[in-house]
Amino acid sequence: MTNTKLSRLFISACDSKTDWMKDWFCENFYKHNPDANLHMYNFDKSFTNSYGWFKKPEAMADALRKADSICWLDIDCEILGNIESIWNHVQPNKLCMVEDKPWSAREGVQWHNSGVVAMLRTPSILNEWRSACLRTKYNGDQEVLHALLIHPLKRLTHIQTLPNKYNVLRLQHIDKTVPKDPLIYHWTGYKGKDHIKDLING
Repeated sequence: MTNTKLSRLFISACDSKTDWMKDWFCENFYKHNPDANLHMYNFDKSFTNSYGWFKKPEAMADALRKADSICWLDIDCEILGNIESIWNHVQPNKLCMVEDKPWSAREGVQWHNSGVVAMLRTPSILNEWRSACLRTKYNGDQEVLHALLIHPLKRLTHIQTLPNKYNVLRLQHIDKTVPKDPLIYHWTGYKGKDHIKDLING
């Protein structure tokens, strides 16, 4: 990374438990996005005030000091094509995320998935999310954000819904809701990790 602020930056992270996916993730990313900037955080050594994937909002805030627009990608995302068109969707003061269709269907309220999150500059909701992750009682960063956005008007104010193709969830294969021409498959859960191991081992 240089000291010059970038226009756009993709970010991801791994730790000792997920480092085995790093090479697979980066190979897929650069195969389809050879000219894009990617920064990989080491969560074992970064943001010691938080833990696990609750560090994601901290990484996003840090990345916004390096670039005007950033896009977080979970390490279990399989990049299938060029994803730089995602920058066409970012809006000031909003988190750009795909609706979590499986969770929305199962819970009866709208959810957004935090596996892919793009933004322009620093939305105010990002700071709320960071603070909430430090004192959370929830199981994951997505649940923390959902609790902050439980009121539909607040969700509408702070979230820009991305097209599904930017974050196609593993359960969508089961639900048969995979969109045409997906750009990212998100292999969530232990079954998703088993699938990634199969992909790596050929």
